[in-house]
Amino acid sequence: MSMRRAVATATGVLLGMAALSLTATPAHAAPQRKKADAPVTVAHRGASGYAPENTLAAVEKADKLGFDWVENDVQRTKDGELVVMHDTTLARTTDVEKLYPDRSPWNVRDFTAKEIGRLDAGSWFSDDYKGERVPTLEKYLKSLTENHQRLLLELKSPELYPGIELQTLKELSEHGWLDSKHTKDKLVIQSFNAASVKTTHDLHPALKTGFLGNPKISELDSYAKFTDQINPTYTAATKDYVKAVHARKGARGEQMEVFTWTVNDGSTARTVDKAGVDGIISNYPDVVREATRG
Repeated sequence: MSMRRAVATATGVLLGMAALSLTATPAHAAPQRKKADAPVTVAHRGASGYAPENTLAAVEKADKLGFDWVENDVQRTKDGELVVMHDTTLARTTDVEKLYPDRSPWNVRDFTAKEIGRLDAGSWFSDDYKGERVPTLEKYLKSLTENHQRLLLELKSPELYPGIELQTLKELSEHGWLDSKHTKDKLVIQSFNAASVKTTHDLHPALKTGFLGNPKISELDSYAKFTDQINPTYTAATKDYVKAVHARKGARGEQMEVFTWTVNDGSTARTVDKAGVDGIISNYPDVVREATRG
């Protein structure tokens, strides 16, 4: 898709998305965590401790380990396609330097979807994953749907991709991810960019959103106007901070949640569990599950 077509498509769908936001039945999340409940475990970039991050192989590994929730990162290519990639450059997790040696610094936004589709996104992790590809968001969603999994989707560096909030919502809608079943408890969109989170909420108020970071407690009331989760690093997820977040209702009128990241060992998992977090994001979700049982 050309950038001109992408912009035209986004503009054309704006009124439809606004109508969807206004007519959607208000979603109600699953019951809040009880003291005896373990926090939700989210496979970070898929089960990225065991398979190359943000690939379909990592999604499949999370599924085989028994995890419903996966986290991913979304960016936009030069020709307007949405792809799943964490870094804003392709250098760390693909063979882009080998295939395109003269195109440093290998930014995602400087390559077409077809060019990115040629890249090997698995060999850097292990020879067992040689030939694994960078998935489009479309392919990623299809894989999750087939596995009956849930998605914590991060808009990565949205300031680089004007309009990516609307474009992402449009693609989610096209693949059935904005119906009431999904907005109830199968999808969250998050970002480090507060303005992007607010834009997402304004476009589709029924959808749960999350802010990545740890605003001061004195700032939480302002964040609660446009987000439903505050998702800090594990070092910031103290008992007092979690309690302060839980004391507020988020943008959808429900108790705010805390999903913390990136927890990869049992000791830290038990610490944030005792602090009362609602979710733990991990490269090794099985380690977190074992540590927080009982």
